[in-house]
Amino acid sequence: MKKSNRGICLSILIAFVCLAPAGRGAPLERVPTAVLVDLMRAEDELRIDSTVEGYLKHAEPVIRKRAALAAGRIGDEKALRALSSLLQDRTDVASMAAFAIGEIESIAGSGVIAEFIGRSSVEPELRARAIEAAGKIVAANDKHEDARALGRKIIDGLNREFLSEEPDHTAILLGITAVLRAKPANGELVVGRFLKHQNGRIRADAANALARIQSKRFTGTLEAMLLKDRSAIARANAARVLGGSKAGSSIEPLIKAALGDRDLRVRVNAIRAVANIPESGVGSRLLGRARDLFEQDKKTKGLEARNELLVLAGSLGTIKAGSGNHETVEFLKTLSNAFDQRAPEVEVAIVRVSPSAYSERKLRDSGDWRASSAIAAAFRTAAGLKDEKGAKTMKMMALASLKLHISAILSGTEKPNMAFPAILRAYKEFKQDDLGQILRRSVKFDDVVLRASASNLLGELDLPKRPDGILVNYFALRDAYRNAKKDKLNDAELSALNALKEQYLKLKDHKEIKIDLLDPFKSAAYSPDYLVRRSARTIAKEIGLTLKPGTERVDFQEKGNTRLRQMDYAKIAARQTATATVTTHAGRFRIILNPKEAPRTVDNFIHLARSGYFDGLAIHRVVPNFVVQDGDPRGDGSGGPGWHIRCEINQLPYERGVVGMALAGKDTGGSQWFVTHSPQPHLDGGYTVFGKVNEADMKVVDKLARGDVIRSIEINE
Repeated sequence: MKKSNRGICLSILIAFVCLAPAGRGAPLERVPTAVLVDLMRAEDELRIDSTVEGYLKHAEPVIRKRAALAAGRIGDEKALRALSSLLQDRTDVASMAAFAIGEIESIAGSGVIAEFIGRSSVEPELRARAIEAAGKIVAANDKHEDARALGRKIIDGLNREFLSEEPDHTAILLGITAVLRAKPANGELVVGRFLKHQNGRIRADAANALARIQSKRFTGTLEAMLLKDRSAIARANAARVLGGSKAGSSIEPLIKAALGDRDLRVRVNAIRAVANIPESGVGSRLLGRARDLFEQDKKTKGLEARNELLVLAGSLGTIKAGSGNHETVEFLKTLSNAFDQRAPEVEVAIVRVSPSAYSERKLRDSGDWRASSAIAAAFRTAAGLKDEKGAKTMKMMALASLKLHISAILSGTEKPNMAFPAILRAYKEFKQDDLGQILRRSVKFDDVVLRASASNLLGELDLPKRPDGILVNYFALRDAYRNAKKDKLNDAELSALNALKEQYLKLKDHKEIKIDLLDPFKSAAYSPDYLVRRSARTIAKEIGLTLKPGTERVDFQEKGNTRLRQMDYAKIAARQTATATVTTHAGRFRIILNPKEAPRTVDNFIHLARSGYFDGLAIHRVVPNFVVQDGDPRGDGSGGPGWHIRCEINQLPYERGVVGMALAGKDTGGSQWFVTHSPQPHLDGGYTVFGKVNEADMKVVDKLARGDVIRSIEINE
């Protein structure tokens, strides 16, 4: 231990010696360890002080650039003046400053960003980052007049690139994403002009933006893209737009792509899209494809077609809804058995096609929560059925099964398992009078995630009809919030706080209420957990509550925050390279970790991997042509290691094979991570990028499906 500490101290001393004063020698090529330690600690403590401000003015460009990134991550408006000055710096420093201003998302940064978008003499890299920043600022302040003006600047910037003889591809890509975020007037028309660009990635991003803003234009161009574009991502995104537009002319191009495109990403998008078009009449063709894939899947022992089969099941459920089609129902039942009734897509599809075919299905016992969750999803769908044959009987059976299960839980006959949140959500759709009572009892259970789910649902309920019960839900949530303060995890505390806000908005106009309904928010604003403090102060702004200044500085050892201690920072800052070899039953893939861009996130991942944390964990989420996600010890998407780490947002884009940190809100990362199947530009600058899987290894990632197991992760430094 003593030898290790001396080594750390020596590295810091050497780093300080290496801080060359202005005008002496060549510029530094990398940030010294001592500086990185200072900036990482400032990021963790959300602190803009004289140390950070000094680095923003440092003689070395590489230090100014890294300090600008830190200021953006910290997100404090106090840094805007210094960052605005850096926009006059050399291009790489100025570009990072623009990126940081966008991360702060303050409307106070709109003026200087608009100025740099409009300048004709600005370097393309800086102009691109200024447009990117504008998109983030507008999205965060969409009702502000200055935001609308900045939105027009985004359009001007994209038009300039379109008309330029030497357009900058980065500026175009970031501009398209900025339109997606900001949704300025005429943005759709400007983005549509890039559908015919010679660069495939630009065409793909243009189609992605149009899909996400739900454009119904450019049908002819998009149909041609779907069938003829050389870029698989462009074809896949074209399918998404066409599905949203619901144009009848798109049925044949979509079904052709769904059945025959060589790229899985295109097929799954086309399968989803064709189901959105009314009277498409392609159910039998999709059913034939599904049968062929199922036979193929049996031959390859379930390694190839599972994800595509689940997408097909969902689309068949939509296309054949209410038809009672015997062939479709029988195939879906076969598929349900193959997935052990654990695939909600299949269970929901059966209910949609033939409610009577599902009327005998009951919730599983506590031994198989995944199957119970899938069946609960089907019951939830049944609650919304109207005139379909067998719907009435199906509803009665579903409601009876839900009541029986909930009664057993509340009476203590059975213990609630991880399916219970899904069961409660399903029961809520049946609009039973006893729901409030059930939820009020559920917020007292031991499981923190169950309590969080029950609180969320309780917050959504309307006020009880009886005058003497008007505060009953509020009081239950207030008690749930107070009790949750003792939890190691803050899930229930945060959920109860936000649910209290929803109840407050329903109660605030009742003048007969004499108690202080705002007391929980006042208390939470000074919580020892930063995420709770931040949530309380956000709520206070929404409801017009003025709070006294709180503790804005964050102690990195406080409840719920990072596991790091002061001695860890130098070791983390010194790490240069690392890889992680992930072993699954489908094969191995290697993640090239990026400690330079996300040092604490990489260290957190390495720490968990070396402790065996990931070994044996099931992949709990796979969305074809989006992500594969793992790292949840619970398996239901809500688990973590017991601490949170700061986001380390960087300029790395979400290309195919990029590894990112999953979040439930800013700075809520812990152990869940994901790999992207395809470029996801809307994630850029919002989720920490900390690694990359090469294209050869992505063949393994593409095979992974929900329920597959991570056998081990081996770290090599």
